[in-house]
Parts: sequence; structure tokens; C-alpha cells
Amino acid sequence: MFGLKTIHHLAMATRDMEKTIRFWRDLLGMRLVGGLGKTGYKLYFFEISPQNYIVFFEWPDVEPVEEKDHGVPVSGPTVFDHVSFSVDTLESLCALKKTLDAAGFWVSDIMDHGIIYSIYSFDPNGIPIEFSVPVQDADLGLYPTLVDTAPPPAALEGPQPISTFWPKGMDLANLAVTKPLPPNTLPEDCDLFPGEGRELVDGSKKNWFQ
Repeated sequence: MFGLKTIHHLAMATRDMEKTIRFWRDLLGMRLVGGLGKTGYKLYFFEISPQNYIVFFEWPDVEPVEEKDHGVPVSGPTVFDHVSFSVDTLESLCALKKTLDAAGFWVSDIMDHGIIYSIYSFDPNGIPIEFSVPVQDADLGLYPTLVDTAPPPAALEGPQPISTFWPKGMDLANLAVTKPLPPNTLPEDCDLFPGEGRELVDGSKKNWFQ
């Protein structure tokens, strides 16, 4: 309805960008494609795939989180459990497991979840991470499946968006994108304001290859 496609970036926090670069770029092989910084603050972009990033803020007073096993329930406020990255083949997944182990990071056995094969680990900041390979012919997008023994009422309405749920004053059909505009062009009734990061692309800073 609104042209949502994929996750553009996940934003995390660290107090040690050096260790973070060594892990995400040098161990996992993600390119470091952008970096902003000033005293007491940094923002760095690691490329997962084109236009998909994991992003880290460096804040000097942030503390690494205590490691929590993936998917294990916790009490109290929380908003995040783990992040999973796709890997192309089982051979790559196995090689990644060996790499993490050789570098001294805890890594799980390869788990068969029916729809994906996965390994689990933690980055130097304590962030729980998963690496997954899709199981062939087990695409939930093609075959949506619900096996919850006590699903919430909304789930029983099926996989498709239900636009009639929201108040009648919200005309979702008219709010959604109906006519594509040229790239980098906003509709006349939307405002655009400058934000942090423009210096990465406006030519005011040199990149690594200039």
C-alpha cells in the first residue's frame, strides 16, 4: 500500500567503534560505506547489501548490553531481541560458523527451523545476531501459515492488510502512493528538511578513494 520494500537500516549503539569496525567489516566482511563524526559522537554505516545497512552510533557513555539468549523471554522494558542476516548458501553458513569460532566468539550449532537454517552469536557490543539460509520451497511469503494455539483476533483476519479497521476519517486509499513521482521528488503537500548525513553525498567531504 505504501511501497514498503525491505529494511533500509538497523541502528545500534556502541561505545567502541574500533571494535565494532573490526567485527562487522573485517570479520563479517561488510563494507564500511559511510562515516560521520565529531567530538563525543559518531555514526557509521556498514553495507549488508545495496541500500541495506547496519548502522552504529558511538556514544561515549553507553554500556554493552548483557548477553541474552536469542528468543528467551525477559521481564521489564525491552524493545529488541535479535537481528538476523541472510546468507546465500549452507556452505557459507558453515564457513561463517567456523570464522566466528576461530575469532573467539561464541557461536551456536546450525539449527534447522523448517523455513531457515540458522546460527546464533553476539557482536562485541553484546548484540544478539543470527545468520540464516532459507530452506528451499519453504517461502512464507508464498504460503502464509498460522499455527498459534491462541492467536490475537487480528491475526485470524488473514495475511492481507485490513484498511477498514482504522477510523473512516483516515482514507488510507488516498494517503497511499497512487502515482509514482520522479526520484527524489516529494508531493507538493509534503515538506523536506535537511538532516544529518547530507555531507556524505554533497561533495563537501572526501571519500576513501579521492
